Amino acid sequence: MTKSVKWSLKTEMDKGKEDAGIKLTDIQTDGLPSEGPESPHTHANPMFSMETEADATLPPYGSPGKGVPNGHNGDIQDDSPIRSSSNHSERGVVFTTPGTGESVDVHDTRKRHKSDGAHPNASSSKTLLDPSNLRKTSVYESKSTISGVKFDDSFIDESGTTLIYSKHEKVPLKDFSNEVRAHMDIKRFLNNTVLLLDLTEVSLDGIIDEILHKLLDASESKVSFDQARSALFTHDNVHQLSRTLQGTSISEGGGFDYDQSWVCVIASVPSISTRHVGIARLKHPANFGPSSQEVYFVIVILTPTKEKGTKNDLETGRTFATIFSDTELRTKLLDCRSQEEFQSVLGDITKVMVQRMSHADEKVLNFEQEEEERCCSVFSGLIGDLKRRLPHYISDFKDGVIGPKSIQKTLSTTLFLYFACLMPSIAFGVLNSENTKEALTVEKVLYSQALGGLMFALVGGTPQIVLLTTAPLALYTKIIYSICGDFDLNFRAMYCCVGLWNAFFLFLYSFFDLSRVMKWSTRSSEEIFALFISIAFTIDAIKNTVHNFDINYHTEACASDYNATVANISGNVTVACERDISLLYLLLLLGTLWLGVFLFNFNKTPYLNPGKRELLADYALPVSVICMSLIGVFAFKDVNIGKSFGGDRGESIFSFVDFSSLSVGAVFGAMGLGFCLSLLFFMDQNISAALVNAPQNKMKKGSAYHWDLLVIGIINGLLSLVAFPWVHAALPHSPLHVRALADVEERVDQGHIYSIIVKVRETRLTGIFSSIMIGLSLLFMSVLAYIPTPVLYGLFLYIAVTALDGNQMFERVLLLITEQSAYPPNHYIRRVPQRMMHFFTLLQLVQLLVLCGFGFAPYPYLKMFFPVLIFLLIPLRQKVIPKIIQQKYLRAMDSH
Repeated sequence: MTKSVKWSLKTEMDKGKEDAGIKLTDIQTDGLPSEGPESPHTHANPMFSMETEADATLPPYGSPGKGVPNGHNGDIQDDSPIRSSSNHSERGVVFTTPGTGESVDVHDTRKRHKSDGAHPNASSSKTLLDPSNLRKTSVYESKSTISGVKFDDSFIDESGTTLIYSKHEKVPLKDFSNEVRAHMDIKRFLNNTVLLLDLTEVSLDGIIDEILHKLLDASESKVSFDQARSALFTHDNVHQLSRTLQGTSISEGGGFDYDQSWVCVIASVPSISTRHVGIARLKHPANFGPSSQEVYFVIVILTPTKEKGTKNDLETGRTFATIFSDTELRTKLLDCRSQEEFQSVLGDITKVMVQRMSHADEKVLNFEQEEEERCCSVFSGLIGDLKRRLPHYISDFKDGVIGPKSIQKTLSTTLFLYFACLMPSIAFGVLNSENTKEALTVEKVLYSQALGGLMFALVGGTPQIVLLTTAPLALYTKIIYSICGDFDLNFRAMYCCVGLWNAFFLFLYSFFDLSRVMKWSTRSSEEIFALFISIAFTIDAIKNTVHNFDINYHTEACASDYNATVANISGNVTVACERDISLLYLLLLLGTLWLGVFLFNFNKTPYLNPGKRELLADYALPVSVICMSLIGVFAFKDVNIGKSFGGDRGESIFSFVDFSSLSVGAVFGAMGLGFCLSLLFFMDQNISAALVNAPQNKMKKGSAYHWDLLVIGIINGLLSLVAFPWVHAALPHSPLHVRALADVEERVDQGHIYSIIVKVRETRLTGIFSSIMIGLSLLFMSVLAYIPTPVLYGLFLYIAVTALDGNQMFERVLLLITEQSAYPPNHYIRRVPQRMMHFFTLLQLVQLLVLCGFGFAPYPYLKMFFPVLIFLLIPLRQKVIPKIIQQKYLRAMDSH
């Protein structure tokens, strides 16, 4: 067994690299040799960087010229605090050198190599290729033994312990716009690079051997192969890759993650005469160690020992490491089917990198950064939004059809939006119809959904936001209807007046840039509200299920012990026991949820191939709804589960509202209701926009908070004139819309699988097409009425469950009941004390319970203050919680 001690070197290259967005960490490990066979089945183990704040220097086991950079000497600082090197920039590359071929002994600074072909200390007169160098020699003529096994090695003591020295070094990305060598390397190696596509080998030794044979067998000698293999690995029982380049990226809340899908291995070989580059794409991901647990691409760089500085192994490796650090490129390369296509994609991406790096200083500002650079003025936010978004308007259409998988993603997302918006619209239409005695019907809800969604998709600033009639709006509509009944007011007139006041306040918020308040909104407030919406969907489904059981299962007819499945006759009235209806209801409800979630997570299964898994996951929602609807209608046609709503269409529904019946007092009363409603619109719209534009989604076209609020005001003002249901940004539909349009990459960290978004297709086509389809659905409403009600509410549960994916508050709630040894290696677990983390989670739960208490209270007038409570989450988080929990912990747990 080999133990290792890891030291940190923080070099001058750390300074001044923040702006480049890249840091490379060079990890060097001098593996002390130990006798014994090298196992071909052992994996490489790239090391995690640890740095000391007080003494970020090399350990004192060497001197200048003896293999220790900078020649630092001194004692170990036992009291130096150790911290994880988490100050990486947005994206970077880690340069790892576990093993420089030089051994460092704590008692003797003499060095020697155990590797084949290296210079031994025993005889400096022998040449590099002298066969005698292959023998293991000992500085001291002594042998260590462990369980009877002798080690002729002066660096292993009798217990088998040795030391391994490692170093992490941050290296900047290659600047393709300025560095000439980057262009020259690509031109030279583009057509000469050895490519191995869909390599079936999964062991590290086998992969490296395959690449080396392809690189060297035709042009170099057998000695070159042996020396190259010797230079690529350390030479003890640890058996690590000696020097590697690997990408890093900022993780949520701080810290950094390794790009585990690729690794670039570099080495200089004395006997080769020219540089060699080999790239292998593995058919199945391989596990090379803690920081490389799911590797798809292996790049091997070999250069002559006496090579020009700009052409050495590190510089050549930087070129290819910079290319493979691009997540979009890796996604495209995984889909290439031939070497010609692979080389073409490599050439195209370098051109894109040149353009991108040449415009690196031209940053797209979001509204928060823009607010800091200008003074407060009327319309300034609207003007900034238009300047930011108008240049991308044409690309908003092109991005839906141009690019790999774009058409497939557009079609699948369109169907997802169609069902995700149609089913809640029908369900809330039925609810509004019951609450308002047919004043607001399913047909009107579908008209609002089609017209409002189409208008926002065409002119909205953030087309990924989904508009919908939501549960809070249904509750607020019920409040207005109750007030109209109490004060004998015309509901249509009062409803229209409240809607117009709401639009008026939204205009004011937009004109005076009040959306800047959202720069104080944190992940905590957004996730509390998102969880509240998921709970609202779940409660709606449970209420409807309980109601069905009350009228079909828990009845007097079914309470009889005598043949409860047949009709009970009481006098002349026959009362049937219809428990089969309730059981079928439960089957369809849970079946829709199970099938949808199963297909949604199908990407995480080993079945089929990645393309088919992704296809099934994309169509999870429509497949589950259609399948369970067919089962309910045809497989159980003898069970009369009934229609979800009346399929008849109304006449003259586009009539304008008459205000003449409203008094002046009613108009001013409507103003108060409109103001509270505008707060709900303001928070819901801006929170949805914040979740859509979250940094982890990698949206590139900028935000448009103020413009979106203005468009929402116009849409709802027009809908109010004809007394149609209002619509606003929907949670969790909007973040799910982004997820549906995204390419994702899975990563593994200590056995925990998580995914990151690589690219989002920021297109308007999905919103346009889905809104048109909903409008066309009005032509066959009689068919839609046959969709079973439990399928509608099963979709509610599906949306509530899938919205929990990526919600850190929900993840921390689960940690309260999770065994500590099973905690995932999240950044906040590493950086925040466990008690403090759980205390913050409990504070969030208290806020969530207060929201639920007001939102689901049985008193209608109490629900009027629900929007105010949502708004109060922001000052509570900014002014109260920091007095309880330190800011450094809040930054780790509550930042994007």
